[in-house]
Amino acid sequence: MTKENAIIIPCYNVREHIVDLIARIPSNVADCIYVVDDCCPQQSGKLVQTSCTDARVKVIFNERNLGVGGAVKRGFIEACKDGFRILIKMDGDGQMNPLDIPKLIKPLKEGFADYTKSNRFFSPRALKGMPTVRLIGNGALSFLTKLSSGYWHVMDPTNGFLAIHSNVFAMLELERIDDRFFFESDLLCRLHLIDAVVEDVPIPAHYGHEESNLQVRNALFSFARKHLSRTVRRIIYDYFVRDFNVGSVQLVFGLILFVFGLVFGISHWINGLINHMPTEVGTIMLAILPTILGFQLLLSAINYDIAYRTKTPLHKLI
Repeated sequence: MTKENAIIIPCYNVREHIVDLIARIPSNVADCIYVVDDCCPQQSGKLVQTSCTDARVKVIFNERNLGVGGAVKRGFIEACKDGFRILIKMDGDGQMNPLDIPKLIKPLKEGFADYTKSNRFFSPRALKGMPTVRLIGNGALSFLTKLSSGYWHVMDPTNGFLAIHSNVFAMLELERIDDRFFFESDLLCRLHLIDAVVEDVPIPAHYGHEESNLQVRNALFSFARKHLSRTVRRIIYDYFVRDFNVGSVQLVFGLILFVFGLVFGISHWINGLINHMPTEVGTIMLAILPTILGFQLLLSAINYDIAYRTKTPLHKLI
């Protein structure tokens, strides 16, 4: 068997969909299918063992619930040990069409990317089947992920239909990647730290009667704190540890001037209110000018950050 593509499917409360999903995976897109039963209360793993006759299927049982991220990492590790080159992750709820796998992994096979993920936001027509709450929530999460990961060209970060080159996966600090629903977003943050090439692939989702374990409204608030910490870490690493460039200068002086202008202006405004004294024009200008200049420098720093994009896939350099 040519050890080329391996599919990893984390299983938790997907009993109604998992067997049919496996049956729809063509033989020419995957050499092995790892089904990771993450202590599923519906015993999805045992169902696959008893109902599925596909020789490609290997069922892995977690002794305790690791979360979707932990289950995927477990499957990826096993696939790497078995020597597979491209690792593909699919959810077990049937929203992802196995026939889209060749499109998803094409940039990896042709050497254009280290990591690819599905993007459901590529056209208005593709969004018609997406629930409104999920659409808005994913839009907000996409913006937060752009800030924290540095991949400004990437949308739909919570999409679980993804693929990664095994050599790049081996470079990641797995213990630092979130084990729960923040896994996909955190994975992007970690990929940026090693300067991997990430590409979005336009693939529509297929919504049926399945229920997602991720509640977008709750995730939006719980993810915000994690995105903030990843954003601060990335900025420090990108602009003060790994490199010091024009963006670093713009960021430092922009923050200093902007904060000074705001603090100076607000303090004098409050002082004028307390003492019933009008603020002098010179004082007002001394507050406005550094605030405007600082804001412009911060915008320039953001533009510099957006413009940066790695072009050479990391797996070609290994």
